[in-house]
Amino acid sequence: MSAPTAARAPRAAAPQPRRPSLLADLRRVTRHQLFWPVAALVVLVLACGVYSPGFLDVTIKDDHLFGQPIDILRQSVTPLLLGLGMCLVIATGGIDLSVGAVMAISLAVSLTYIDATGPGTGTALVAVAIGLVTALLIGAFNGFLVTALGIQPFIATMILMVAGRGIAMLVTEGQITTTASPAFKSIGSGFVLGVPTPVVIGAVVFVLVTVLVRRTALGMLVESIGINREASRLAGVRARGLEWSVYAICGLLAGLAGLVYGAPTMAADANNIGLMKELDAIMVVVLGGTRLDGGKFSLAGVVVGSLLLTTIERAVIIFHIPSQVTPLFKALVLIIVCLAASERLRKAVTGAVGRLVPARPQEAS
Repeated sequence: MSAPTAARAPRAAAPQPRRPSLLADLRRVTRHQLFWPVAALVVLVLACGVYSPGFLDVTIKDDHLFGQPIDILRQSVTPLLLGLGMCLVIATGGIDLSVGAVMAISLAVSLTYIDATGPGTGTALVAVAIGLVTALLIGAFNGFLVTALGIQPFIATMILMVAGRGIAMLVTEGQITTTASPAFKSIGSGFVLGVPTPVVIGAVVFVLVTVLVRRTALGMLVESIGINREASRLAGVRARGLEWSVYAICGLLAGLAGLVYGAPTMAADANNIGLMKELDAIMVVVLGGTRLDGGKFSLAGVVVGSLLLTTIERAVIIFHIPSQVTPLFKALVLIIVCLAASERLRKAVTGAVGRLVPARPQEAS
């Protein structure tokens, strides 16, 4: 008979994978670059809704959408268009301080053409084309100064920031050009299938820009220039041509923003159209999580930043904040959002919370 076989040792149970703790989930969510801007937007909207009943109501009249949320969407299109172009420029490590002046020039050129030619759908279309081409050429000129002549972006675009309003004043001969063209006015105050035309324009432009930079290699190449210009050049990236194109796109979108902004009033005031809008554009880009030193950028963040900035401006009216305190209120909201989105602050807060929460006891083996 064969010797009895030794008793087999019982197999150890396979270790169960540890489920992520609630704290780890919270850290992962709050680390997302859009968490705090979105949270601030939600809080502001809810606060306005509580303070002003009916703030969130949306009504349909004559098959058109009306209400405070619709107005916020409409007014956020201008900073959205400016922010999309500015976002691409900042991603390359540059800046464009002339977008406000480009708004004024584009609108002045378009309305001056309508005033000289007469109202009409065809005239309005030609006026829009002339305004956009003018803005595109201005953006290309900025790109020429930066890429071909090697002028610092801050200085190169400041030239047109200062001189641009003078150009707009020359176009309008120092007067506020006013005219009447229902077709042109519909760009800023019309409706498409019940939705305000500016909202449709903003959505279409956002989709086009997203497809351009995320479905092609353009976005990756732009980010590579912002992260390390010399390394991208050695890798074969044509940095100058890309930067030139980005500045041209920024100018084109600024021109479109000027047309959308000025179309409802049909008045070109070269001294006031687009004034300080370059700061709004930079603000929405930074709020959206794009760093000013270049590199990775977020187009979705520009959308959130535009909505947040517009909601802040609407909240000032809802809360009846005095005009002299309005800048302080906006600054406080923006500072709170930026501090909450700070990586160092997040690490400090989550570290303190981690020390307060008792560690999970280890299971006996």
